[in-house]
Amino acid sequence: MKVNNAAKWTREEQGWKGKGSIYRHDNYTFASVLSLCSLELVDFGRQMHSIVIKIGFLGRASVINAQLTMYFGYGNVNDAYEVFEEAEGIHDEITYNAMIGGFSNCSCARVGHQIHAQAIMMGFEMCTSVSNAIVTMYSSRGDLNAAYMVFERLEGKDIVSWNAMITSYAQGNLGGTSTLAYVKMQREGTQLDECTIESLLASLESIEIVEMIQSLMIRNGLVFKIEVSNAFIFAFSKHGYMKQAYEVFSDMSPRNLIYWNTVIYGFQLNGFAVKGLEQFSLLLLLSRLRPNVYTLSIVLSICASVSSLRHGKQVHGYIIKQGLFSEALLANALISMYTKSGVLDLCLRVFNSMSIINKDIVSWNSLISAYAQHGEGKKAVRCLEAMLDSGGVQPDQATFTSVLSACSHSSLVEDFKLYGQAGYLDEAERLLNGKHIELDSNTWWTLFSSCAAHGQWEEAANLREMMKSHWVIKQPGYSWVTSQVSSKTMNAHGFGIEIMPLSY
Repeated sequence: MKVNNAAKWTREEQGWKGKGSIYRHDNYTFASVLSLCSLELVDFGRQMHSIVIKIGFLGRASVINAQLTMYFGYGNVNDAYEVFEEAEGIHDEITYNAMIGGFSNCSCARVGHQIHAQAIMMGFEMCTSVSNAIVTMYSSRGDLNAAYMVFERLEGKDIVSWNAMITSYAQGNLGGTSTLAYVKMQREGTQLDECTIESLLASLESIEIVEMIQSLMIRNGLVFKIEVSNAFIFAFSKHGYMKQAYEVFSDMSPRNLIYWNTVIYGFQLNGFAVKGLEQFSLLLLLSRLRPNVYTLSIVLSICASVSSLRHGKQVHGYIIKQGLFSEALLANALISMYTKSGVLDLCLRVFNSMSIINKDIVSWNSLISAYAQHGEGKKAVRCLEAMLDSGGVQPDQATFTSVLSACSHSSLVEDFKLYGQAGYLDEAERLLNGKHIELDSNTWWTLFSSCAAHGQWEEAANLREMMKSHWVIKQPGYSWVTSQVSSKTMNAHGFGIEIMPLSY
């Protein structure tokens, strides 16, 4: 019987009952249907579980494994464990894969350890697929020693085993160790695949090794695979070699959205914010691809870094037009962008337009940080109180840091603003010397800007030296000149670049 979807199967199953159909359900039928059940079909999945028990197919391993996959897909670890316990004696290697992977994905590593111990007692640890799942489980929680012990005991290592171990080292920022594992894999005759290269490139600390692997991939023909090409773009970008990254990007045809996202992020990562905006404009003008949530969040970060309120508002309009405003990631990026552009009222407007469900810890922290940066201590405290009253999100360390910063510096910043704007810089200096607290960068720059605004360049130079001694670092700034047809920006790194308005 061909099963297209769960709803269709239900209708057919009910029809057969009424007509006395000659069709008979078997364990493969139930396994197939259970595997189709998703979060939208929770009730149907439970009904199927009941039918399985009633008809007597609960003793089949394929049905048990499908039920485990279904319950872990719901995030229901209790029911999954109950199914596993009731099916004692009919477990196979797929059962242990499902259990170990499911508990690992649901952040229940402690129970996963118990399943590992049971797999050893039942003789399943030497099964390659089970050991691969165990290695991945230990790696996901940062226990590389345990992952390595399981990996070393495994006799029948396959490419998945090696990839799991190389990925473990990459996630642990152990680039040298992941390279050694790659070399050992080659010596043992295991052929690499795109997953190997993707994990390896993410951890490499030497650009020379990246270039060496690129040459190897060109000879093997793997460099033209999507995952491999994108990994090279990111690797070159991470090491600051945007010319090479862009060459890889330019050689790809057709270019998918993953390529565009990576190269735009690469320009942002290396301080070429304007080039990132240029690529975003080209994406809109020259391709049929539609930017996704990740594209737009990167572009908003770029707008924030260069204080390009005009482009940020254009992106905001595009988000509304495309119906993406309900995405928490984009709303948080908008709050950050408006904060850095100095438009506090728009920060608040974006935040208030979010639903309670979408307001996560990043949303609340972004708004509290915005109040802190603008010296609004009382509003920051009220925001924290509103956060606690909402009951859905608990504050973290970043929350309290922002609130304390706002409380500590709000009056100080206001005093600086008053003294600075009035030109009473001697009084501002005395206020500075009289405060026995650690000043943040916003406070330092407030006083520095006041010196410059009133033409007291010698005092500004002296203050700048003091700021250097306190490690107060300012991000490279951009100057924008905007006309009706384009914007031009200039920074300390080079000459200006002209950017056309974003088109949608």
